[in-house]
Amino acid sequence: MALSKILKLIYLAFVVAAAILLSACSSKEIYKPKLISGSWENHGKSDVVIKKIAQDAALIEDNRVLALDVEQKVHISKNDNLISYSDGWVISADIDGNTTLHNLADLNKTQKFSLKRTIASASVKDDTLAVLFSNNEMALYSISTKAMILKENGDAPIAVNSKIVKPYFKDDLVTFSTLDGKIVIINAKTKKKLRTIVVSGEEQFNNIIYFDIVDNKIIAATGYKILSLAEKEIRVAYDIRGAVSDKENIFITTKQGEVISLTPELKENAKIKFPFAHLLGIVNSGDKLYLLEKSGYVIEVAKNLLEYRVYKVSIDDGYIYLSGKVFYINNQYISAE
Repeated sequence: MALSKILKLIYLAFVVAAAILLSACSSKEIYKPKLISGSWENHGKSDVVIKKIAQDAALIEDNRVLALDVEQKVHISKNDNLISYSDGWVISADIDGNTTLHNLADLNKTQKFSLKRTIASASVKDDTLAVLFSNNEMALYSISTKAMILKENGDAPIAVNSKIVKPYFKDDLVTFSTLDGKIVIINAKTKKKLRTIVVSGEEQFNNIIYFDIVDNKIIAATGYKILSLAEKEIRVAYDIRGAVSDKENIFITTKQGEVISLTPELKENAKIKFPFAHLLGIVNSGDKLYLLEKSGYVIEVAKNLLEYRVYKVSIDDGYIYLSGKVFYINNQYISAE
């Protein structure tokens, strides 16, 4: 076949592929509410600009930190990543594991660790620092002596969701939400691993994205499944985007635009679907849930999921940080109160 004819075929294939791609993009469905109740009034420009987010904290301009709904006076190093806020400490670390604990009650009080590995998440209780490394290893350290108390290996993940859960302390127990879809419970006093529970077993983006205690049951979720753990283990599969609890029920949002109310035993109370909605976050407030939708809507939903109202709101592109009942996006806030 002549070279000119081959080039023409290649060009034609390229044009067809481009046309298909453009057609797919142009026909992509977005959420279109049937009725809009008005504009959402509780929003405006924030005094801070969200640069990056972590659990219970956000990094704002000049490497300052937003935590406890307040702009803190802590400045973390420009080489550090913000890891979390925990028990009065802001935790930051660089890629090599050089970790700093900044005490919010006394800004002159810091603790430094050289941990040699990249940190995924960390939390503090009293004299104990619990660390989940990016290779899925888990460790406990004494803050006062810097000594390692315990170390547990884990299987390194291929890829993870950006929502990484920090270790959870309860009495002598530390619960690690791993990067490969497991819950690991450790007794910090006896320095022993008590139990490992699999939430889901997918190969990628399988880290725990939600953890809570509801009705004395451990509730944990990946993007694929949710687990209820007490005397027995219960798992239910959903394409989970987010979750929140009111300590009586769990409310999950899915990639299909659903909001689902679950009992602590993971039985469905009710379900509602907003077709093609991309739900960025969910807030629990009184007898209502508030959803932020990517196209620029606040959806106010009764907790029985029988009634809802949709309000228009302007949404910037950027990191979504949820603090209490307020969404922060770039340099704006949207309050559910």
